[in-house]
Amino acid sequence: MITVDDAAPSVSSLTPAQARERFRGGVVRPTAGWAAGCAQANLLAVPRDWAFEVLLFAQRNPKPCPVLGVLDAGETAGPLLPGGDIRTDVPQYVVYEHGREVARPADARPYWREDLVTFLLGCSFTFEDALMAEGIRMAHIDQGVNVPMYRTSRRCEPAGRLSGPLVVSMRPVPADRVADAVRITSRYPVVHGAPVHVGDPAGLGIADLTAPDYGDAVRIAPGEIPVFWACGVTPQAAVVESRPPFAISHAPGHMLVTDARDSSYQVP
Repeated sequence: MITVDDAAPSVSSLTPAQARERFRGGVVRPTAGWAAGCAQANLLAVPRDWAFEVLLFAQRNPKPCPVLGVLDAGETAGPLLPGGDIRTDVPQYVVYEHGREVARPADARPYWREDLVTFLLGCSFTFEDALMAEGIRMAHIDQGVNVPMYRTSRRCEPAGRLSGPLVVSMRPVPADRVADAVRITSRYPVVHGAPVHVGDPAGLGIADLTAPDYGDAVRIAPGEIPVFWACGVTPQAAVVESRPPFAISHAPGHMLVTDARDSSYQVP
């Protein structure tokens, strides 16, 4: 269930700082469409002795794990969120112990540890404004739900103790606009870039589009084709499989809204 202040102005018109302030104040909802024109990021914080393996995992799997920034052990702010706090400025977090989810708080401070190294990874919400500007609508925004995400049968390249499957997000696109969606998103390589698959979900080992592993199912209209992008929930799937002693992530679809402009991640 999405929770939001009904008296709030359009979330797309908020600045990143205003969006983060609302989340600190207790608003819990997916962040697609928030702070239009600004990049969003996945978050994963792990103990220092797992940090190199996460960095190596990201380097070996850049499509689902594009690194936008890394905060040193214990740091809670950085250039992507000036004046912010990664422990409070995400709408919802997931806390893991030995790969098992133990809490889903809106405030991560009670769980924070000074040995945590935080990775900020690119998020496909960043290129949604560019798609919508070209007339390609986002079903999850129109339908007021979280974007659907699925674990696939494709394996990521492992790194030390860290291994797991590729996770993808799905957006229905009219068949005659798929080429445009590929062209537009390919210009954003550090926020997942072009799709990894178009069409039949069985090609990714996905049995049922109405039963996503994360997020919510969306209606696919006649004439639309499912298009799949690599997703920054991939490291969370690796945490579940690899079972580090402790980790904190964003809840899927509940991203860190950063001060970076999405255009800064666009290539010619």
